[in-house]
Amino acid sequence: MKLVRYGPPGKEKPGLIDADGKLRDLSKKVKDIDGAALAPAELARLAKLDPKKLPLVKGRPRLGPCVAMPSKFVAIGLNYSDHAKETGSPIPEHPVVFFKSTTCIVGPNDNVMAPRDSTQLDWEVELGVVIGRTAGYVTEKDALKHVAGYCVINDLSERDFQLKKGASQWSKGKGCDTFGPLGPWLVTRDEVKDPQHLAMWLDVNGVRRQTGSTSTMIFGVAALVADVSCYMTLLPGDVITTGTPPGVGMGMKPQTWLKPGDVITLGIEGLGAQKQKVVPFKGKR
Repeated sequence: MKLVRYGPPGKEKPGLIDADGKLRDLSKKVKDIDGAALAPAELARLAKLDPKKLPLVKGRPRLGPCVAMPSKFVAIGLNYSDHAKETGSPIPEHPVVFFKSTTCIVGPNDNVMAPRDSTQLDWEVELGVVIGRTAGYVTEKDALKHVAGYCVINDLSERDFQLKKGASQWSKGKGCDTFGPLGPWLVTRDEVKDPQHLAMWLDVNGVRRQTGSTSTMIFGVAALVADVSCYMTLLPGDVITTGTPPGVGMGMKPQTWLKPGDVITLGIEGLGAQKQKVVPFKGKR
């Protein structure tokens, strides 16, 4: 299934994309696409529904984040060897784990707002993993049984905040408002045959910046879920964003940063695509 959330921010309704690519309303079948809806039994129940019997949603409503407010937004750094090389970082022996704030989560096509005093705004296309079953100290062999599905994530980053003002902790440059577009769809695990063989890409203003594949991850999805579950309990609805391939602005020569007016488009094979416009900071200065 391709599960979605649609409607104005804070008022999203659950939906799904049918075989013809049309949006169907799920609001009479499930309250939201959240941790409760992603439990194995609930997903099995939804999978038995006939999409053609669900109400057709007219028009082109805004798509919200594909999962409702996870308790945790876990991120993995330097998980592609070629990306580590372009940033001048050593290949990690263990997964590099940090957090993005849940308040940074937005829809896949919402605007990205440059933070106040931002000078080094960067892009990162990443595979998102959404947990469907509570995971604590799970083995790598059993890890994927705890995954509900996958989605596209743009792990937006402010490098000056991350690397200079954040010292050894990256979260300052990773959790700013709008820095976590999720979606368009949450594609359930049964529809993704192998999460380690998915092509991924990102363009800025129509120019290809990132081309990669999840096949070059240092630590695969199962290894990441198992590792993270040893240090925190993962709850249904939690999101893990798994790292980015090479081609980020920080790795270019000269380094290149996003600015207001820029348009970012990105996608992952079978998981859909996102499009964001960068807008100036709005708020107190």
